[in-house]
Amino acid sequence: MWTQIDTHISQVTGEKFQSQQRRSVGGGCINQGYAVSNGEITYFVKQNLASQVAMFEAEALGLEQMIATASIRIPKPICWGTAENSSYIVLEWLELGSGNSNSSLRDAPRWQEMGRKLAAMHKVSSSQGFGWKINNTIGSTPQINTWTADWTEFYIKHRLGYQFQLARRRGGNFPQQDKLLTAIPELLANHQVQPSLVHGDLWGGNAGCTASGEPVIFDPATYFGDREVDIAMTELFGGFPAAFYKGYNEVFPLDLGYEQRKTLYNLYHILNHFNLFGGSYDSQANRMIDQILR
Repeated sequence: MWTQIDTHISQVTGEKFQSQQRRSVGGGCINQGYAVSNGEITYFVKQNLASQVAMFEAEALGLEQMIATASIRIPKPICWGTAENSSYIVLEWLELGSGNSNSSLRDAPRWQEMGRKLAAMHKVSSSQGFGWKINNTIGSTPQINTWTADWTEFYIKHRLGYQFQLARRRGGNFPQQDKLLTAIPELLANHQVQPSLVHGDLWGGNAGCTASGEPVIFDPATYFGDREVDIAMTELFGGFPAAFYKGYNEVFPLDLGYEQRKTLYNLYHILNHFNLFGGSYDSQANRMIDQILR
């Protein structure tokens, strides 16, 4: 398998690559990750089952689209495919440094710059509306990106509605599901949304700073949506440093009502966590639904 991956890297880069060192590194809950080096250059390789190759293809396309905005640092995808019983994606290796500590005051300028650069990416829009050119995944869950002119319709049908369908199959019980979906048009009625290129899965584990201090984001679930979905998710699992939000609002101030909408947007991710991991996420989702409908 590794010989096939080495060959693919060599073909794409035009330079002979033969891995001499491979060490396991964090690949998240879904994939296995490796740092692969020939002694001079290192790549980050993620692996999964061969059946998951479309997930890596979509990730690569998302990374390429974000790179094209020339806004925030994104790891460059090198190649992807299948080898034996595995699928893989090879990415540029970025050495993450101590700047990933949310509590370090000395890192505040780096996080402020991350906010500014994410805001610049969010200013990239689409004339096709909300969605993306292909479906992709959020974690390992399919994410439906059918182009839709209206954000409210898109969010009801392709985000919350789809997650509720999956959750029912897992035995989830959400008594106020229908009431919530019916209420969403009113909840978003005064919110004028322009399609923004969003990361789609922007929690603390998918953002940081390189060893040189440059902000970077990775592992996307890219699409064109309400930019607030990214900002909301940064608050979901511990939150980003205050400097991040300061920097963001300097470039692209959030609209009035964001504080009321963020729970609605984060419900998507909690439902997805229920679909991926089960556990107590159904209870958390029901508490969020109650909060939204108050």
